[in-house]
Amino acid sequence: MTDRGNSSSRQQVYTLLVEVGRKPGDGLPEQATGAALMCYASGIDEAEAVRETVALLKRAGMAPLDVSGYGTLEERLDAGHDIAPEERALMERALKENAVIVAQVTPFHAPPDKARD
Repeated sequence: MTDRGNSSSRQQVYTLLVEVGRKPGDGLPEQATGAALMCYASGIDEAEAVRETVALLKRAGMAPLDVSGYGTLEERLDAGHDIAPEERALMERALKENAVIVAQVTPFHAPPDKARD
């Protein structure tokens, strides 16, 4: 990563929910059909945070399908979201390190086959 000097003061952290599909070697459980990843990503704006997150996940061997943005800390507070201290700490880390933090991975599973009844 390059030093951006004063541009880091314009950086904000965005909360993103990324849905991923399956790809060989993606690290998801064998029986999973995909997953949802809660991420905190720094960027000058949300578009940059999304681009950086998608690029990082692709380099990690994942298959991003969709990204939903939930805004910055301030935007989420204004919307009435309850934000735990642990979540705030991850956001601060993403800002300090100019990074993408994957905070949670929730695998998706296909519904049980009803034909076996």
